Amino acid sequence: MTKPHRIQFPPEQEHDLSQSEAYFYLFENGEPVRLRFHDYDEIFSRPGLYEQLFYDRLKCKSPQKVVELLQRSVSSELESCSELRVLDLGAGNGMMAEELRRIGVSRIVGADILPEAHEAAYRDRPFVYDDYLVADFTSMSAGQLEELKDWKFNCLTSVAALGFGDIPPSAFFQALSLVAVNGWVAFNIKETFLDKSDQTGFARFVRELIFSEYLDIYQLERYTHRLSMEGVRLKYYALVGRVVAPIPDDFLKSLDI
Repeated sequence: MTKPHRIQFPPEQEHDLSQSEAYFYLFENGEPVRLRFHDYDEIFSRPGLYEQLFYDRLKCKSPQKVVELLQRSVSSELESCSELRVLDLGAGNGMMAEELRRIGVSRIVGADILPEAHEAAYRDRPFVYDDYLVADFTSMSAGQLEELKDWKFNCLTSVAALGFGDIPPSAFFQALSLVAVNGWVAFNIKETFLDKSDQTGFARFVRELIFSEYLDIYQLERYTHRLSMEGVRLKYYALVGRVVAPIPDDFLKSLDI
């Protein structure tokens, strides 16, 4: 069992930060190391830190919620989750894949831009992925693209990875293009991304996709993603849809994204 890390949040007067700016102190050899919540490379390199911070301390429930809605949607069509061939984008150290295995998914390929995530997944959960690709989905090589196409994915998942610059719209769109027609899409987003006042590229992309003729929405549920440092519940939407028509290559360009 991994020895618990010593984690300390900053003073309350420093809590008024965005999710991408939030940070904490990790004590190593008695000395504090300042890490942002989004310093995933540093967090993944330390066994057990990601789980302790986000799941034990901040009570993240997103993998379970998104998988629950995916299973419900697949079952509503009298189909089996064992038939899913999943591309898990922003896979991290495999917590989403672990939940997918729990509902019977038999083929899962992880993808992340960070080599530290790949190493953490095989260190912490060596049996949840059939393959794991370290790649930048905004500039994939022809070889990487062909390797992924060979899997013939009929499901894309992405949890706690969209909308903060970790996965830009073009990367998510590239992953989405690998999903066959009639394939499933399951992901979560911060609740403000569905508000028209949010004019960031990812928010506009998601809103247009939801209301497009290319995707049928099966589940859209507002829920508590996790707690903030102050104990405030951070609200997200979990979404499950089905690709019903090929999405045009110029979809993003038409939105000026």
